Amino acid sequence: MSGELDALAVVNQLRDLAADPLNRRAIVEDQGCLPGLILFMDHPNPQVVYSALLAVRYLAECRANREKMKGELGMMLSLQTVMQKGTTPGETKLLASEIYEILQNANNAESEQAEASSSCRRKAQFFLGSSNKRAKTVVLHIDGLDDSARRSLCEEALLKIKGVISFTFQMAVKRCVVRIRSDLKAEALGSAINSTKVMKAQQVVKGEDGEELMVPLEGDFVVEQNTDLPDYLPEDESPSQEPHKAVSRLGSMQDGVGWLSTAANFLTRSFYW
Repeated sequence: MSGELDALAVVNQLRDLAADPLNRRAIVEDQGCLPGLILFMDHPNPQVVYSALLAVRYLAECRANREKMKGELGMMLSLQTVMQKGTTPGETKLLASEIYEILQNANNAESEQAEASSSCRRKAQFFLGSSNKRAKTVVLHIDGLDDSARRSLCEEALLKIKGVISFTFQMAVKRCVVRIRSDLKAEALGSAINSTKVMKAQQVVKGEDGEELMVPLEGDFVVEQNTDLPDYLPEDESPSQEPHKAVSRLGSMQDGVGWLSTAANFLTRSFYW
C-alpha cells in the first residue's frame, strides 16, 4: 500500500509541475520523468493513471514537446492500451484519446495552424486545442479559494461531476480552469462548488469589447455523479505535503528542478509497482 501511495504522490507532483508552462520543456527533457509517466499509465490504481494522463496532456500543450513525446518508447502504445482496455473509466479514455490525437498530428501543418494560439508560454489558457470537438473549457472565479484545504474541497466537488475531464488551479487569482464535455453546463460546476458552503463560483467570460465579465452560477443544478474515479488523496494524508518534497509555487524552476531529480530517482528505483 505504501508503494502505491508513493506512486500517487510522485505522479501528482509531476502533474502539478506540468501544469505550469514554464516547467514543461524541462520535464520532457529530463531522462526519467517522461518514461516514468508512461509507466504510470499501466499502474493498477486508476487514480494514478488519470493523474499521469493529466501530466502528459499538460506537457503536450507545449508544441515544441510533441515530437519528442510521440517518439518516446511506449508512449503511443500505452495511450492506445488505456483507450482500448475494457476496465478504463470513460473520462480516462476520453483524455487518453485527446492526447493520442494531438501527438499523432504532431507533424500536421494544418493542425499546428489550428492550434497556433495555444502555446506553452500562455499561462492563462488551458487545453485550447481545437482537435477535440467533444470538450470545452470553462474558467471559474471562486470566492473563498484561499488555501490548500479549500482547493481540496474544490477538487473533490469537481471530481464527482460526470463529464469533467480535467482542471487546474490559479490560486493567486482564485481561479479554476476546467476542461469538460461539450454537453455539460457551467452551472453544474457552480452548483458543485457552491455546495461546499465555503466557496462561491462565478464563470469568467469575455465581453464584446474583450473585457472579462463575471457571470453568477447560482441555484441547485442536478448532475450525474461520476463514480468511475476515486477521490484524490486528501492533502493532509499525502506524502507530497512533506516540506522537503513539496513545490512552493508554480512557475519556480529553481524549486522544481530539484524535485524532478527526486522523482526521477523514485522512478528508477520503482520500475514496476
